[in-house]
Amino acid sequence: MIRAMIFDLDGTLVQTEKLKALSYAVAIQQIRKLAEPDPEAIEAYREIVGAGRDEASHHVMEKLGLESELRPLMEQYHVSEPGQVLTAMRKDIYLQMVADPDVLRKNQWPFTVDLLRVAKETSCSTALATMSKREDTLRVVRALDLERSLDLIISADDVKKGKPDPEIYLTAAEKMAVPPSECLVLEDSVNGVRAGLAAGMNVVAIATSFTNAGLHTSQIIDDVWIVHEPERLA
Repeated sequence: MIRAMIFDLDGTLVQTEKLKALSYAVAIQQIRKLAEPDPEAIEAYREIVGAGRDEASHHVMEKLGLESELRPLMEQYHVSEPGQVLTAMRKDIYLQMVADPDVLRKNQWPFTVDLLRVAKETSCSTALATMSKREDTLRVVRALDLERSLDLIISADDVKKGKPDPEIYLTAAEKMAVPPSECLVLEDSVNGVRAGLAAGMNVVAIATSFTNAGLHTSQIIDDVWIVHEPERLA
């Protein structure tokens, strides 16, 4: 019996993953003075979708060999690690993109949002479990008018370990007082799916153009339900 549904945010309820990927590409365009956003940054971010902010930046930095270019900028950005320079740059670019709530509303996944509202209306406990910071999370939730549909919001600020560690999902289950086996997770990324499975929960993976390849080439394919047509999600 499913008593609680726990939703990821980025890529699941709203297409912010593609905006975050673009923000990395623009940041690297600025660092390397390229004519256009760097497509290699988008591919590097695709590999780490679902991870926390600093982990994602470190991965992109390593993948593109950016450390020597970021290190001289540490003092300017008041940070202690070169990867944090990329985090700061990427965050500023992303915030400019989503400053207009209409951008977020235009990029929501309507079928997943509808499922969240149906779950709430049918007395199922509902939670959001995202590795975005709380400030960023609330900006999206409020733009999409989802606060009334959520019983609980768990963000990166509430946990020590990011996905694929199961901490965020176990924390949500504990706070809702629902056993993990009675929770249903909705995720789009490999890291998120792994986190849900490691928590002992039922998982539905929503394949998007951004995460489809990763889901199918990972070792999790036999352990989850994968939805390729979002309109059939409900």
